[in-house]
Amino acid sequence: MAISGLVAAPFTLGLESFLAVADRQLEADIHCVTSWSRFGVVWTGIPLADLLERAGVEEGARFVSFESYSSRDHHTSLPVEVALADSWVVSSFNGEPLDVEHGGPVRVFTPGRYFYKSVKWLKRIVLLAEDRLGWWEVNSSYHNNADPASGRERFTTGSLRPEQLQRFLDAPNYDKYRGRVMLGLDLREWKPASKGLGRLQLKNCDLRGVDLSGVDLPNCNLSLSDLRGANLAGADLSGSDLEGANFAGADLSGVDFSGCQLSATRFFDGSMAAVVSGAVFVGVWGLVEDQEAFLRTQGLEVEAL
Repeated sequence: MAISGLVAAPFTLGLESFLAVADRQLEADIHCVTSWSRFGVVWTGIPLADLLERAGVEEGARFVSFESYSSRDHHTSLPVEVALADSWVVSSFNGEPLDVEHGGPVRVFTPGRYFYKSVKWLKRIVLLAEDRLGWWEVNSSYHNNADPASGRERFTTGSLRPEQLQRFLDAPNYDKYRGRVMLGLDLREWKPASKGLGRLQLKNCDLRGVDLSGVDLPNCNLSLSDLRGANLAGADLSGSDLEGANFAGADLSGVDFSGCQLSATRFFDGSMAAVVSGAVFVGVWGLVEDQEAFLRTQGLEVEAL
């Protein structure tokens, strides 16, 4: 882990040296942007403020950028004052060393911000004069401030303008929309003119009761979208990001969920349960235990990564 940028004394700290000094504990809650929380977990590490005190933050430094060893070069940023007050660099979770899946050997944790601000596999901490939007903020339009207390800082914007939304609803095909993040849209009246909906990114959208039976939606993003009561029978959702999506009461018979990201995804919610006969759950990851248990009670084999 290296600390550089607008600091008086840049330095690099190897893992053994870090573990030798990072022995303090922090009990705090985790809040994920996909609507799940975990309360009272215990992290072991060191406050970021201690590391930056050693580096000597220069007067012009206004932001801290955290960079990751990830294959996508994930990074995120926080104002200096927030990072100094709230961020820790940690190596242990509830008394156990962090495994690679959860960001080990060393990651960031900032309890007062959504979890995407807590970069896994920490590589470098850089002090900057100007802000640099992070990977999730750029590619998923996640809010740059990310304060869960406000309830309004998951995404940066709400939607398309009304005339743009109407053009989408009336579109004969969706080529121009593929890969474009669309947020918070009311799509309950949508009747897709084409079955080819692959790579659409419809985040935090209202799709209740929509007929999407038989559509091809591979590699799409429906995170946090409401699909209660929708008809997706026979649809292809393989490789999609469905974090936080709600499928309670939906017809999911024969749906291909292979390779999907299913953190905080709901298939039952209260008295409403999805119809999942014949659905395929191969190579999925992130399923919450009670949701996985529900799928198994329906006779499905769930192959989780």
